[in-house]
Amino acid sequence: MMWSGFAVFRRSAYPARVTSLAPIGQRDRVCSPGQIVRTLVLFALFCAGLMVASVHARAQEAAPVSEAQFRAFVSNLWPDARKAGVSRATFDAALGGLTPDASVITITGKQSEFVKPIWHYINGAVSKQRLERGDARAKEFEKTLARIESKHGVDRYVVLAVWGMETNYGGFSGKLSTVRSLATLAASGYRGTFFRDELIVALQILEQGHIEPENMLGSWAGAMGQTQFMPSSFMKYAVDWDGDGHKNIWTSATDALASTANYLAEHGWIRDWTWGYEVLLPQGFSLLKYEPNVERHFTEWARAGVKIADGSTMPKTGEATLILPAGKHGPAFLVTKNFQTIKAYNTSTAYALGVALLSDRLAGTDGLVGKWPVQERMPDAEQSLEIQKHLVRIGYDIGKLDGKIGEKAQSAIRQFQRKAGLEPDGFANLALLERLRRAN
Repeated sequence: MMWSGFAVFRRSAYPARVTSLAPIGQRDRVCSPGQIVRTLVLFALFCAGLMVASVHARAQEAAPVSEAQFRAFVSNLWPDARKAGVSRATFDAALGGLTPDASVITITGKQSEFVKPIWHYINGAVSKQRLERGDARAKEFEKTLARIESKHGVDRYVVLAVWGMETNYGGFSGKLSTVRSLATLAASGYRGTFFRDELIVALQILEQGHIEPENMLGSWAGAMGQTQFMPSSFMKYAVDWDGDGHKNIWTSATDALASTANYLAEHGWIRDWTWGYEVLLPQGFSLLKYEPNVERHFTEWARAGVKIADGSTMPKTGEATLILPAGKHGPAFLVTKNFQTIKAYNTSTAYALGVALLSDRLAGTDGLVGKWPVQERMPDAEQSLEIQKHLVRIGYDIGKLDGKIGEKAQSAIRQFQRKAGLEPDGFANLALLERLRRAN
């Protein structure tokens, strides 16, 4: 899977904008001791949150690795590699003479200045180029995709869409040495023992003869081949579809497609079931009553007046969750457990929706009926971090203070909106930031 867990927002620990405070005499003319204590506690919690954010940002940057440190790391790795069944010949072929890759260290410290609105991401996911290339690949592997679908039970167009999203249907899967990247990150101590463990698994893959060291290529974080599997995922889910004795996700498209299908099947894909639907909400639909991210039976959604956007009939069985990735003014979707299975490949809702919508388009359906609210004023990375800090200050759990509005932050936003008497759509725009500033 494309390993996106290391996007770094290395920002100032303080908000980009601070609302000026009126003099004390103009704000709270009388403060009880209890009010003072509560204010001090909240302030202390907020400051602690800022310190955590600062420490978190620093911790995300990998430390530089000298050649001497790298050689010492490789030497110390050998006993554990041997215990894992790696031969000395394989170990030396993979790591002998290797040097640390400074470019990988640099990538870990790159800061992201902007947060793309979801409609930019989705437009890229279903771009004309990606659809055209996908259609061509669907024809090229038509019989293979049908057999893979029959064996693993995963919609062929979802498998095709994951392939398209990860590596542009095998067009670009990374050019960096997986062993060198993993060894560099492991030697730096980045993310604890995660990369060291993945490196040992990568050596086991080489020991089993699935690929030669020079051809084990991928991304800077060690995601490999056309599936962008980490080595541990390869060991669990890679498939030798073409029967040549090698699980080759690097140059065998059929192995890559079957491996993707196997991954999704093993993570709970429900055969002959959809990922979900774009839906239309009726006039006056209440998010206070039907809050997003709460699973309900399809018949309950139908009774609430929700309709499938393309006019098809609402299923009579099964459950689905309402998601509003761009808030109440954007497209709405009812998603099933299969949507959550896509998120097992990449936890981002935007990614899963990109795969889902691309799969629909590759299957021949039309585009979205709902319109993205492109006129919305959206926060950048620093403003997103400020939103998180305000929510923490109020007392909500938003997960990591990292400038990325994930599911925990969206849940906190909905709680804040509900308490403020607003429609709880969980959408983080600049209007929300302004509201939070006033609340703080």
